[in-house]
Amino acid sequence: MAEKRDYYEVLGVDKNASEKDIKKAYRKLAMKYHPDVSEEEGAEEKFKEVSEAYAVLSDDEKRQRYDQFGHAGMDGFSAEDFYQNVNFEDIFQGFDIGNIFDMFGFGGGSNRRGRQAGPQRGSDIYTEVKITLEEAFNGVEKEVKIRRSKICPTCNGNKSKPGVEPKTCPTCNGTGQVKQVSNTILGQMMNVRPCRDCGGTGKIITDPCEECHGKGNVRESKTIKIEIPAGVDEGDRLRVSGEGNCGDQPGYEGDLIASVHISRNKEFQREGDHLYYEQQISFPQAALGDVIQIPTIEGKTVEFKVTPGTQSGTVFKLKDQGMTSVRHKGRGNLYVTVKVVVPKKLNHKQKKLLKEFDEISGNEIHHVEKGLFDKVKEVINS
Repeated sequence: MAEKRDYYEVLGVDKNASEKDIKKAYRKLAMKYHPDVSEEEGAEEKFKEVSEAYAVLSDDEKRQRYDQFGHAGMDGFSAEDFYQNVNFEDIFQGFDIGNIFDMFGFGGGSNRRGRQAGPQRGSDIYTEVKITLEEAFNGVEKEVKIRRSKICPTCNGNKSKPGVEPKTCPTCNGTGQVKQVSNTILGQMMNVRPCRDCGGTGKIITDPCEECHGKGNVRESKTIKIEIPAGVDEGDRLRVSGEGNCGDQPGYEGDLIASVHISRNKEFQREGDHLYYEQQISFPQAALGDVIQIPTIEGKTVEFKVTPGTQSGTVFKLKDQGMTSVRHKGRGNLYVTVKVVVPKKLNHKQKKLLKEFDEISGNEIHHVEKGLFDKVKEVINS
């Protein structure tokens, strides 16, 4: 057997690395070598190697023993002991957590401390759904494609061929657990762990189902429709009950959790329930006033009166023209920032008229003290 590499070397981190750095390094390597996504030769073995390193270094007690005694300090720990405190759901969003534990040579899925009485719930699946700002305003139905596990239709999760009953495990006598006493450099240690022979089920599959190969579940691709409510915001999570990975029995499926991502809008910027828009006007419109059309998120326009003498950077509030609120009744506001556009090229007549205007005005310039941020703040609080 090849000698084990140093755990710090496996993860590519320093011995003084923080918990955050260790988790970051592991996630990067694990996502690279996970058998569900990697096509590299030997990916599964590399995945197991980095997972073992992370399981030890992410646990304060195990890391202290490893730092003091090296790999010898890990003698007496079973595979279940290594991974019992690792939160794989936090790291492998979107993957079949149960299959990850099967890969390490023991069952139990998210139940890492041994099987409990009764059926076990399947793990959740995580995905992302992309929508536009307009769809976020109106609400929309979207379809997402996922890969998930489902109860084997041939054996109905029994893992055995139809008509063949599994046998009681002779190692654990059907309890699903065994006790193990190990001699280590620190003395004797007794561990109670799930039985390796039956995977903690208490049953031995003598004639496995040909469709699922004794796993009790099979993989499937499925298209799910997700109802996205009006007013949903960036990063909101939507839960679709029962569309995650299957559990031990029908009716114990996990959920599908979809994170909302809203694409950038060319016209509007969003902050909570409020929208922000920039409207360009000419110098004559700013000086004399005008009635202009302002676009809204609904695809319509509303009339807006520019008062005479409007300064560039002035912010106006259009009440109830913002986003639909998903948390309370009503809508946010639309804040319009006016930008006065100065023409870059003038013809002879325009120059002449502006010079006359300048002479009549006497070069009077009134300094505007408030900045744009102050103006926006003032309008919002009004």
